[in-house]
Amino acid sequence: MRILIVSFYYTPELGAAPSRITNMARGLKAQGNDVDVLTCLPNYPKGRIMEGYRRCFSRKEEMEGVRLFRYWTYATVSKNPLRRILSMLSFSILLWSFSWRVRRIRSYDRVIIQSPPIMVACSAMVLFRKIFRRKVVLNVSDLWPMSAVELGAVREGSLYHRALLWMERFVYRNSSAVQGQSETIVEHIKAFEPDKPAFVYRNLQHSVAAHFEERFKGQPLRIVYAGLLGVAQDLLSIIEHINFKQIGAELHLFGGGNQTEQIEQFISNHDTGVSYHGYLPKERMVDELQRYDASIVPLAVQIKGAVPSKIFDLLPVGVPILLCGSGESSDIVRNNGFGLVSSPADYDALAENIRKMVRMSAEEYGRIRQNCWSASREMFNFNCQMDTYNAFLNQL
Repeated sequence: MRILIVSFYYTPELGAAPSRITNMARGLKAQGNDVDVLTCLPNYPKGRIMEGYRRCFSRKEEMEGVRLFRYWTYATVSKNPLRRILSMLSFSILLWSFSWRVRRIRSYDRVIIQSPPIMVACSAMVLFRKIFRRKVVLNVSDLWPMSAVELGAVREGSLYHRALLWMERFVYRNSSAVQGQSETIVEHIKAFEPDKPAFVYRNLQHSVAAHFEERFKGQPLRIVYAGLLGVAQDLLSIIEHINFKQIGAELHLFGGGNQTEQIEQFISNHDTGVSYHGYLPKERMVDELQRYDASIVPLAVQIKGAVPSKIFDLLPVGVPILLCGSGESSDIVRNNGFGLVSSPADYDALAENIRKMVRMSAEEYGRIRQNCWSASREMFNFNCQMDTYNAFLNQL
């Protein structure tokens, strides 16, 4: 098959969103497909066009056999809603610059469109489904605008909210098939489009080679978080409420986002066992994670359908999980014995779970590590998922 993926994010950007799409593109390429990606000039998560891509309108390049067609976008990480809308709107318009490649577009057997940003997905749906009549698969990683309302980013019932609801129904209705990162997302879409072909595509890790080794917890317990430091994760509130040093642990933070400066300021003024190490290059991720005894996977509020991709990042390296979440993500962690679970923003419960892991016997701790590692080879195996997914696309 010839496949085009339309996404606001792609490597070398950091975070769950670019990782998810990059792994998908590489996995489809490994299945023998011809894969192109239509995306922005890289700017995430710092909100600035990256060095080497500045002062250009578009860029065509190839990474690991995947052709990339990049276009300029207004880059920002501002909390100002107008600036964020402008960022999405700019790429929603400029992706139409790709439309002059008529022969190439007509050659695509499948077009996979990432949502959110739902504004980008809506624009791409018009171009590739309504105008060029391609078979379009909608890839939904978050339920917008529902997630935006739950996070407090959009006011329910506002004009903007109603516009987003219209876009949501439009992309569901016009897609040839849908895929979601969780069972909950797929069930939500099926409520509107019960006959639509659907697939649960989880953000599993591609070609992570980590050997399982028996080892004991450290003293103190070394906890890591590597990822976006934003409002949805709210690591700032966690470190403000928990003194890791007092409960026999230390927390090591990697990454960046709109809470970074506040986190650094708090660490400089409080000796609570928290360290910030800046960005962690993706190629060092596996080796670095293996140095730690556990990882916090936080959600500031429970968002319907959200299953943090960090869960699947940690499984192949056998790192036990301290999840702050509920719903499908908590079921996955609890039912498979991947770690301990507390509700979002329940800092007392999270602190108690950390104490439990500090006191945990070597046998019980080793069993959790083994559960994580084994699941990444069986139930949550990237290559097995990609075999099934490729067959799903072929059958459309």
